Amino acid sequence: MRRFGWRWLAVTSLLLGISALAETRPQYGGTLHVAMQIAPSTLDPTDTSQAGVAYRNILRLVFDGLVSVDDQGRLQPALATSWRAEPGNRRWQFQLRPGVRFHDGSPLTAEAVAASLRSGNQSWTVMAATDSVVIQRDFGDPDVAAQLALSRNGIAKRVTGGGFVGTGPFRITNWQPGKSVTLSANDDYWGGRAFLDGIEIEFGRSTRDQLIDFDLGKIQIGEVASEQARKLAEEKRRIASSAPVELLALVFTREAQSEDERRIRNILALCIDRPSIDSGVLGSAGEPTAALLPNWISGYAFLFPAERNLARAQEERGAVQRAPAMTLGYDADDTLARVIAERIALNAREAGLTLQTAATPKTDMRVRNIEAVSSNPRIVLTSSAVSLGMPAPNFAGTTISDVFVAENEILRSKKVIPLFQLPVSYAVSFSVEDWKMGRDGSWRLADVWLRGTP
Repeated sequence: MRRFGWRWLAVTSLLLGISALAETRPQYGGTLHVAMQIAPSTLDPTDTSQAGVAYRNILRLVFDGLVSVDDQGRLQPALATSWRAEPGNRRWQFQLRPGVRFHDGSPLTAEAVAASLRSGNQSWTVMAATDSVVIQRDFGDPDVAAQLALSRNGIAKRVTGGGFVGTGPFRITNWQPGKSVTLSANDDYWGGRAFLDGIEIEFGRSTRDQLIDFDLGKIQIGEVASEQARKLAEEKRRIASSAPVELLALVFTREAQSEDERRIRNILALCIDRPSIDSGVLGSAGEPTAALLPNWISGYAFLFPAERNLARAQEERGAVQRAPAMTLGYDADDTLARVIAERIALNAREAGLTLQTAATPKTDMRVRNIEAVSSNPRIVLTSSAVSLGMPAPNFAGTTISDVFVAENEILRSKKVIPLFQLPVSYAVSFSVEDWKMGRDGSWRLADVWLRGTP
């Protein structure tokens, strides 16, 4: 009797082990349901009017680049298996991966790649060779390969009707501009078929509505406002956050016209109580900063002091004979920006400055978000300068010290006062297995599978 009991126990343990293994083994099938706030009017990678981490994540599902970037910022082969630059970095050649096809079945050719890159980079000379693409620049550009990893350089081919096809792990099967997009797995994907059968993304949903849908089980991934992420995690929801990828800053609408005006802007930078705003408004989700680049990208952000120095601000205010009232603007539908603007106005009053907040387009300065479009510090700084309406920085060399000098020059212009570096956060269902997100907020949905998929 005892021997039979041990045998039964062994069989039961084996069956339980097999069952547990089956539950953890990746399963093919199922549709992932996602909601987003954005409401894009196009899925054209070269359309610069569309921006943001969410939009870039959609593009990466459909359009591959010649190059990709890993979590350490290292360049990896994608549609290009290798690349090389001639001395001086003016001429680059990218060897294309053989056997790749667009979603419509047509082959990926050097001509198609060159045409795609030309449409998004008017200043580049792009030439098609037999099985490679050559990019010629008018000056030495060490960042060509890193720029090709940007989502705006995803390889896209225009098709009849004005749409686009790519070579990515998912193809577009239903596109409703501004409303939704349905994606289906690319069975012939060169990197291997995704586990999911499809992804349905609904646009134009507020974070509040997304959270309701998430709790009702209508979606498996939804965006979470940064200031709510910690609270939602404490409520036992599964919250995933990136490294800081969005800079919240005060941006002046014109250049400083006098030394007194520059001094007033410096007084404002000194008197802002960033830690208090972070804890009281942002739910401690932000990193108070006086730098344009987040520290995980540059490694030197701490060299720009972000501490409040009200005594020095008041001292400098005493040296300014006249400080006219200024207006601080924010988007009318951005409640968070309004509250931050009001807190900054209170801080300014303590330093002897008068700020009037307004939800109007014409103001002296505005609360703005500036996104980090890459993990490459030179590319992010260049993109940030352009976003600020400033000339692209002139880097003296290729070292991080050269980036520091260029960033310091931008900050000395007093065109921008950095406030906080913010992550992007998502609520992710526990049914979503093998969920991975890059430090830059990029999704890895090609490896995701759904538990319980029949």
